[in-house]
Amino acid sequence: MTDDIPYLARGVMPVETPSSVLVSSSKYLNNPRLREWLAMILLRRNGPDKPPPAEMWEFLPILEELRDHAAIEDMITQERKENPALDAWFSEGHYSTYKIEDFAQYAPGSLGGIFYQWITEGDYEIQIVPWSEPKSQLDFYNLRSGQTHDFEHILCGGGFNFMGELVPYWYRLTNVFKHIRNPELAAELSMIQIFGSLRYTVRTILHYPQVWETAVSCIQQGMKVGQQSDALFLARLEDYFHLPLEEARAALGVRGAVSLDTHAEGAFWAADGDASLLRQAAE
Repeated sequence: MTDDIPYLARGVMPVETPSSVLVSSSKYLNNPRLREWLAMILLRRNGPDKPPPAEMWEFLPILEELRDHAAIEDMITQERKENPALDAWFSEGHYSTYKIEDFAQYAPGSLGGIFYQWITEGDYEIQIVPWSEPKSQLDFYNLRSGQTHDFEHILCGGGFNFMGELVPYWYRLTNVFKHIRNPELAAELSMIQIFGSLRYTVRTILHYPQVWETAVSCIQQGMKVGQQSDALFLARLEDYFHLPLEEARAALGVRGAVSLDTHAEGAFWAADGDASLLRQAAE
């Protein structure tokens, strides 16, 4: 009798299959590497033996294995026929070959100057993924996204720390869907952001709830900027490096951004909940 089945369990139908291994209608669930990676990045605590960037390094080849590249190329080609801004961006095919020292020329407080300060003080590298010539439209999109990511931190207001990462992630997760007509294509272009952001949401709730409100603020800011702004991911940012930050935001159509200070919270998260980092910031 239906009445004997708990409400939340109603409608479940046993599935019979001769397969001896997991079979699902979801290609993501079917992939054992992705299942293991997801369990690890969702449930683990932070530790120096596996820095968070290494998690994404493991994820990228898994995603490549799952992708239907021919279908994505077809969707991009079709989108270009209906989306003049996207078509112009691909037709121009602009990407940068700048080096860190090229930014020393920019004044403090300018978009390029702020980047130079952050990149040198943090001892970061510009080229996160080894360089390769783009061979497809998706390759070009990914190359350019990597080149603009750090500037999206600055323009959208997310600090260069692990809580600040949520701002550009959620800017992309809203802005791309706003400016790409085909939601299936927008989803394909947002895979890195949605999987990457899970680390900073689930792990924070499970292990670092002291900074959950900071995570929420970063997500809200990223969403607000993405929903209100022009297609920043299509912009030629190099033309604006010389401008003071607020002028660059205005010229690029970035709206709703304020610069969030999440340094202490990001350090606390990265240090596996070292409470002394939050106390020091409060003093």
